[in-house]
Amino acid sequence: MVVLCFGILLISLLKGSLSDGALQEGSPRISESAIQISRCRVAEYLNAHTGYDLLPDSGKVIALDINLPVKQSFHILHEQGIPVAPLWDSFRGQFVGLLSPLDFILILRELETHGSNLTEEQLETHTISAWKEAKRQTYGRNDGQLRSNQHLVHATPYESLRGIAMKILETGISTVPIIYSSSTDGSFPQLLHLASLSGILKCICRYFKNSTGSLPILNQPVCSIPLGTWVPKIGEPNGHPLAMLRPNTSLSSALNLLVQAGVSSIPIVDDNDSLIDTYSRSDITALAKDKVYTHIRLDEMTIHQALQLGQDANSPFGLFNGQRCQMCLRSDPLLKVMERLANPGVRRVFIVEAGSKRVEGVISLSDIFKLLLS
Repeated sequence: MVVLCFGILLISLLKGSLSDGALQEGSPRISESAIQISRCRVAEYLNAHTGYDLLPDSGKVIALDINLPVKQSFHILHEQGIPVAPLWDSFRGQFVGLLSPLDFILILRELETHGSNLTEEQLETHTISAWKEAKRQTYGRNDGQLRSNQHLVHATPYESLRGIAMKILETGISTVPIIYSSSTDGSFPQLLHLASLSGILKCICRYFKNSTGSLPILNQPVCSIPLGTWVPKIGEPNGHPLAMLRPNTSLSSALNLLVQAGVSSIPIVDDNDSLIDTYSRSDITALAKDKVYTHIRLDEMTIHQALQLGQDANSPFGLFNGQRCQMCLRSDPLLKVMERLANPGVRRVFIVEAGSKRVEGVISLSDIFKLLLS
């Protein structure tokens, strides 16, 4: 068994820091009481709804067998257009982990660091299971996944949305599988869905969109809320610099920055710091197309070249009208930012200056939930 597909039937944030420069003149900071009222009402909603509310009417989820070669697994992720897949251990009859773009990034970095050519044979000799064990030994990351004395971080369809969101925040993972088993010992598990913060946020937006008055924070401009990471203003001694990339930055440098910063994506800007595009961890799977990873070096390929692999040959660099670059202004209401983040595949919204598109800050999914669930 290589790829497992399960039909679904409907049965019923990088820790951000706010720079004072985020506040515009004439935009006072929202009161703490308004934030607390919003938190209480969001908590009431999330506690009253469960994982079942995340399940679509129909669809499919894909799992990978742990004995599948790493090379083939990333071909599957790329072909299916999915960033993450649960891992199935047929011997134990359990879901035991997740395979994510970070795994592919670490594999490619490891091979390049040791001066090896990125040959197809090298990736084909390593199964997912072998890679996960090597990752645990090399990086000290067991991910609670493939060791027999640990269990996959997952949720049941009966768990509250708040509980699922907290699991995602506390573990720092992007996806939690929703698994159902009719047995008390968890045998014969059924994979129903992959829960994410964006799916939970979509539920929140849908519920409160027509009653924003009950959630005072939604109509407030994001610059008035203690939220996100902002480019420090000149003279701010305590500002936190925002990681950015140039189009000619090497892919190797970009991947190192993604891993070191612990973020899902980094903005790509021109010499004026105006937003052009973004490079995300999930973009790494584009290297599986036509086996590109077998004949390139990460330090010789630029970010621009890497992104072109996953785009149509005639597409311009920077897809502002698509899902890649989600932008808002600092004067936009929080609801608008939340609705952008509720789109599948979107993890961060970039706050830009009107007209110039100069990057002023970034708000992530985890930023939103840390604000609402504190």
